[in-house]
Amino acid sequence: QVQFVESGGGWVQPGGSLRLSCLASGFTFSSYVMSWYRQAPGKERELVAAMPNFGAATYSLSVKDRFTISRDNAKNTVYLQMNSLKPEDTAVYYCNARRLRSNVYWGQGTQVTVSS
Repeated sequence: QVQFVESGGGWVQPGGSLRLSCLASGFTFSSYVMSWYRQAPGKERELVAAMPNFGAATYSLSVKDRFTISRDNAKNTVYLQMNSLKPEDTAVYYCNARRLRSNVYWGQGTQVTVSS
C-alpha cells in the first residue's frame, strides 16, 4: 500500500552535487512529516533533514548549509538537494514519512557515493 520510489543517487566527486527524489504513494502525503535519513557502513542510521507540511525544515549539523530539503505536495514528492558533497556524506539515503509514533514508513534507500 505505502510505496516510495527513490531516485537521484549515484557517484559524485567531492564538491559536487546531487538531488535525491522520493515519490510517495499510499498515504495522505500532506499529513506527514517527510525526512531523509542516511546510513553509512558500520554506522547507525541518522537523520539528515526533516520537512513538515508547513513550517521550517531541520537539518543535521553535518549537512546544514549544504543540503536543502523540499517537498511538492501536488506531486507527493520530497527532495534533497545536496551541494558541496564530502566523502563522509557517502551512505545509503532513505526517505521517511512520519505522522504519529505508530505511523512511520521507509523507502528502499538510494546509494550516494562521494569519492575522487
